[in-house]
Order: sequence, then C-alpha cells, then structure tokens
Amino acid sequence: MKILFIIIGLIILSVLVFVVYRLIIVKRQNNKLNTERFNRVRELYNKLESGQEIFENDILPFAKNVLTRQATFQLLHDHNKTSLFPEEFNNLISAAESNLANWLEFPTELGACPDEIEHIKRVTFDFDGQNNFVHYEVFKCKVNEPHWAAKNNWFLGVVGPYFDDSKPYDFPQATFSRISSKLDEVTPDEEAKWVHENISMQR
Repeated sequence: MKILFIIIGLIILSVLVFVVYRLIIVKRQNNKLNTERFNRVRELYNKLESGQEIFENDILPFAKNVLTRQATFQLLHDHNKTSLFPEEFNNLISAAESNLANWLEFPTELGACPDEIEHIKRVTFDFDGQNNFVHYEVFKCKVNEPHWAAKNNWFLGVVGPYFDDSKPYDFPQATFSRISSKLDEVTPDEEAKWVHENISMQR
C-alpha cells in the first residue's frame, strides 16, 4: 500500500512539474511575441507619441499587413486619428482577418501566422430565439511546410460573435480555430456552430 501511495505521489508531482514548466515556457513565449508585435508598429507608435504629422500613406503599409492591421487601428484610435486609417481596410472582414491571424500566432495555438488566409462566408445564428442575431466570420487558412499543420491543407478559423451594430474593430470574444478542422471534412456552418456553442456561449 505504501508503494502505491509513493507511485501516486510521484505521478502527481510529475504532472505538477510539467504544468509549472509549461506555464513558464508559454509565458516566456508570449512575452517574446508581445515584444515582436510592438516592434512591428514601433515606428508608427514613435511618430504618434512624438506628435509628428502623419498621413494615410504612412499608415497604409501597417494596415495592409494582417499582423499589424489591428494594432494600427488601435494606435490611431488611442491618438484620435482613426480618420487616417485606410478605408479599404476599415471593414469587419479585414478586422476579423487580422484578429484571427494574431490569435493563431500565439504559441499555444498555431504558433504562426497563416501563409494564406481567405474569407469564406458569414454565418448567423438567432442566439436566444427572439430574433437577436449573432454573426461569425469564417475563414480558411493554410500554412506551408515545414510547419506541423501543413499536412492539414486548408483548415477553418472562426471570428465572432459580431452583432448587427458591431463596428469593424470591436473586439470579438470567441475567435477560435480547432486547426484540425479541415475544410474538406467540416463545413463553415458546422465550424461556426461549434464555436458558437462551445466557445462563445460558455463565456
């Protein structure tokens, strides 16, 4: 019996050590990623903070980049300069695309920005049976070799929920991708429904 307790204790200890190690590693990776993200928009940040005059042409390269688009809008918003944000990217699809790319970049998710990302469709649900609708934007994504997810070919990502009065860069609370949800195995409607029921409605 004593040996059994020792074995159980060692198993529990091993699990605890792994969890703590994993938390430390993930925190370190997240800190590194956050530094990289800031460095991507540092030039724009410095101009805004120093009060330099900027024009839409200064903003365009940051708005075009899916990884800096969301942060760029936020920076402009914080400095009351959203009027400079290029109109072609000031829409819900562009915002959702950037949100998904940034979410996938986290080390606990895909750990990379997709090499290809394309909007497929909007999926809408009446979430309370009272004609109150929520919308999800569904994208297909792909990464190239040697990334481990390259074998999945196109996989699905869902961004939402959005409401009828949502503005493009409102923060969606349930951005998610199972990554293993392959486009040829799961429909966009099925994936949006899964995210709605298992992510959005659980918050």
